[in-house]
Amino acid sequence: MNKSVLYITRSIAMSIFMAMLFSCQTRIDRVRQMEGREIVPKMEERDMNLIYTDSGRVAAQLRSPKMLDFTDQNFPYREFPEGIQVDFYDKKDGKVNTVEANYAIQYEQTQLVDLQGDVKIVTSDSTILTAKQLYWDQDSAWLFTDLEYTIQMNNGTINNGLGFDARQDFDNFISRSNTGVHQIEDKKQ
Repeated sequence: MNKSVLYITRSIAMSIFMAMLFSCQTRIDRVRQMEGREIVPKMEERDMNLIYTDSGRVAAQLRSPKMLDFTDQNFPYREFPEGIQVDFYDKKDGKVNTVEANYAIQYEQTQLVDLQGDVKIVTSDSTILTAKQLYWDQDSAWLFTDLEYTIQMNNGTINNGLGFDARQDFDNFISRSNTGVHQIEDKKQ
């Protein structure tokens, strides 16, 4: 009988200890929630139509249904949760290149833009590049992705690939792996 009393006593003590432990954890979770501050944008812009000029000429036009400005954070950024469309105007001839995405985020310190969801670039010569995600390094004027992409040239050439790096004017395009249908002009000499 002594053993069963000892067993019951240990069981009760263990139950009380476990209840106290879970009770303390719940209080700690509540304190953590009260300490954590909610991250809210310092500004929200609706139906945005922003025109960038350089020396009196239009350099770019950015349109977005919604922009959230978090530039007051430790790592400042701007978020475009409902998509973005940007037209870039060439300095020399005014030709337009257009970039569209369902979502975008621009990091101020690194000047990196992360474009996501149905990313589409249409160049002035009708070249069309589509991807699920694309990064644009504004400082080095460089585009890259590690995901699948498709590029259709204005001559009908289609290239499907996995990952690429390119200058933003596409004069240096490095594909990591690709397949496609290429149009080759037959020149008779």
